[in-house]
Amino acid sequence: MGKKSRLKKEKRELKKVLFVCTANVCRSPMAEKLFARAVENSSLSPKIVSYSAGLSAMDGDKASQNSMDACEEIGVDISDHRSAGLTRTSLEDASAIFCMTESHRALINMYFELPPGYPIFLMREFIEGESKELPDPYGQDIDVYRQCRDRMLEAMPSLINWVEKNL
Repeated sequence: MGKKSRLKKEKRELKKVLFVCTANVCRSPMAEKLFARAVENSSLSPKIVSYSAGLSAMDGDKASQNSMDACEEIGVDISDHRSAGLTRTSLEDASAIFCMTESHRALINMYFELPPGYPIFLMREFIEGESKELPDPYGQDIDVYRQCRDRMLEAMPSLINWVEKNL
């Protein structure tokens, strides 16, 4: 098998999970790394990777300090994160897309005109009876970031379960 064929096969086997928020400096960087840790601690294949992007992100911004601090408190390091704007390529590369709010999902569908049935979900979509949205903590105090982080952590078992069954 040639190098090109091998790379194509590896790309098919690699499953990418994309987390989307507004600016890719608060919620989606936390979600990306929290999901990566959940995958490491599960029986899922190491061929599942996560990445993140923002609908109105400036490329190259660091994660917000409160996001870094909230994650650091539970042993997750997001200090190397750099923001990225959402592109058609990042959407097409994803096996599944998880947004923070319904407005994110609506804007993705509006901007990118994706086909019906495209795998776009809310991060908390699979939790029964709970609030599904994750409001933006930007500019608020560390406690709001902790609440956001903890609500993401609540969603991890349902995300891992969904990925295990569907990817």
